[in-house]
Amino acid sequence: MRWWSCFLAAILVLFGASFSSADTRYYERVIFDNSLTPDRYFESSGKAASPSALRLIDGKLPVETSNSLTGPNALRLEWTSMGTGGWTAEIRAQEWRNREIYFPGATLYLWCFAPSTIAPANLPRLVLRDKGKNFTAPLDIAPYAPVLPVGKWVQIKIPLERFVTASIHNFERHRVDTIVFAQGAADATKHTLIVDEMGIGDSLSTARPGALPSVQNPRAKGYERHIDLSWDPVVDPALGRYVIRRSLDGGPFRPIGIQVPGVHHYVDFLGKLNTTASYTVTAEDVDYHASAASGVVRASTSAKLMTDDELLTMVQEASFRYYWEGAHPVSGMTRENLPGDDDIIATGASGFGIMALVAGVDRGFISREQGLQRLLKISTFLKSADRYHGAWPHFLHGATGGRMPVFDMYDNGADLVETSFLMQGLLTARQYFNGSSAMEKELYQQVTALWTSVEWDWFRRRPDGTALFWHWSPEYSWHIDHALTGWNEVMITYLLAIASPSHPVPPSLYYTGWAGLLKEYISGRTFYGIKLDVGMGTGGPLFFTQYSFLGFDPYVKDRFTNYFDNNRRLALINYAYCQQNPGKFKGYGPNAWGITAVDGPGGYVPYEPTQNLDDGTIAPTGAIGSFPYTPAQSLAALKYFYRELGDRLWDVYGFRDAFNLQRNWFSRINMGLNQAPMVVMIENYRTGLIWKHFMANREIQSMIQRVGFKVEVPTPPAPR
Repeated sequence: MRWWSCFLAAILVLFGASFSSADTRYYERVIFDNSLTPDRYFESSGKAASPSALRLIDGKLPVETSNSLTGPNALRLEWTSMGTGGWTAEIRAQEWRNREIYFPGATLYLWCFAPSTIAPANLPRLVLRDKGKNFTAPLDIAPYAPVLPVGKWVQIKIPLERFVTASIHNFERHRVDTIVFAQGAADATKHTLIVDEMGIGDSLSTARPGALPSVQNPRAKGYERHIDLSWDPVVDPALGRYVIRRSLDGGPFRPIGIQVPGVHHYVDFLGKLNTTASYTVTAEDVDYHASAASGVVRASTSAKLMTDDELLTMVQEASFRYYWEGAHPVSGMTRENLPGDDDIIATGASGFGIMALVAGVDRGFISREQGLQRLLKISTFLKSADRYHGAWPHFLHGATGGRMPVFDMYDNGADLVETSFLMQGLLTARQYFNGSSAMEKELYQQVTALWTSVEWDWFRRRPDGTALFWHWSPEYSWHIDHALTGWNEVMITYLLAIASPSHPVPPSLYYTGWAGLLKEYISGRTFYGIKLDVGMGTGGPLFFTQYSFLGFDPYVKDRFTNYFDNNRRLALINYAYCQQNPGKFKGYGPNAWGITAVDGPGGYVPYEPTQNLDDGTIAPTGAIGSFPYTPAQSLAALKYFYRELGDRLWDVYGFRDAFNLQRNWFSRINMGLNQAPMVVMIENYRTGLIWKHFMANREIQSMIQRVGFKVEVPTPPAPR
């Protein structure tokens, strides 16, 4: 690692940690703070053996919505313990990609609220389980719990050293995965205990109540069903969270939610038109000492339904925020997912984010100068980041530019596909900011230097190679051995390799490489009355129609198909499949569709419209990223996602990544690969902006001629 990178990283730790590691640090303490669903908590389970009893909803713990510590909800334990029975209730730590289950602290803490008196001896016992499924013996918590005063929140703290291993391998206290409440004293009495804010940590604060600076400049803006709150960030190493309070109709201010350090927006989804609310925001340290409240800010939801154009702009602006406010503060590039590991930036998602920034400038979300400054930060960072034969790794460290082998040890070098996604965005920006100012000239020169340094031809592996290869490692060479062939998302890689002014591959590779196996995917079959020219089975995940075509205009025809028409048919097959709903999943219908690869309830799945790769999970980016192909169907989905599911699905970066109504699950994260297609493809539908500027690059125009594409403009899709 370069000395200056190490120095920069150290400076960030000392002075900028609240921004560069906001989510990572927060989730190194928190196991539970809130449920996205208001009825039952997805990351929970329970079981009772008669005659003991435990209240559950579909096997999950009920969510308490009327009483919580920080809002908007908590968990509700209702049990009866009998001598010959037993019960357990499990709360699992949230998991998402690149989140390491690691808690450096030494104390388990949880907040409890007793609606009626519970003697400490009658409280449940606690068991901890780690990521490796090792567990502790049940611990009687009475010595650590005072007599709970009725109607008051009390924090219970238990040193982790008090939990003793009961499994065959040692319990790892820093890798706690699950908190288990288990039957304690069998007093044959029904009890209720509300629990909130569970985690593992240490007291890190020396602050006194009110010692944190108060939140400044709160702002509120009303939309159709929600209020968007923002404020100036509090820069203080003691900051643990923000707490948002709301007053309706002049009533008292009550906590409705929290926000992690590093994010200074909050969405209050009121769900109704013409509703006015007032808000304050306070800063809290990790020991729940609060600052003075901010000033009061007030806003109202719309008096009438927003127009279609207003809704489109609303979705674009919120999704754009992921790339503007959620970007890494040093590199300006796109984090892989939020929340997640704050240091991991994704090169391909950064390319998509650059196109989203261009759309944001054109829409006026930020100024042209702001956009240029961010892009110069990105291009300057990329010059010194790790590269191999000009190609960047899939993942980079956001502060140092060093490679990060996230997937495995072999994927630690060049990633040509992610490099092509990145370059698609850079070339779009180069053309959009192709002006005479000094900043624009500098950006043009920097992007051109990056573009010409990629050794596309080297990835043929040999001078007469007939295909490009995805990965190369300086330690493991071509170990992954993955030739790029379609039908999938990698078409843009061949187009850019052919277009390269410095290291081109011959146009013939389009047909021997990308289309080398395409004959296996030439369909000619009809699904739901829709003929598909090219595609695997029913077409594959919807991202096949997006990633190569965010910048590259699909209004072209090769030997096999017109890609706009083919992409439209793929989207229509996806739509029709969801209407037929062969799996009978809850929620599918005319307004709920969009099956594409995404992290679902059980992790990553390359979802597609087939019964063996469909479990009821829908990703908003699927339908909304299809706007140019299916405008009527995409708009109907957008309205349904927002108006009917917005209380669980809409957040500060727009729509959450995915949802599954069959399992009452909503994703906790947003993904860098998935927010941008909503910004960019809506813009391409509205104005063709990104297509226009990417295609205007002279190298792209030359490539089209050399490959032999025929530019066609198909009949626009009929409204439905």
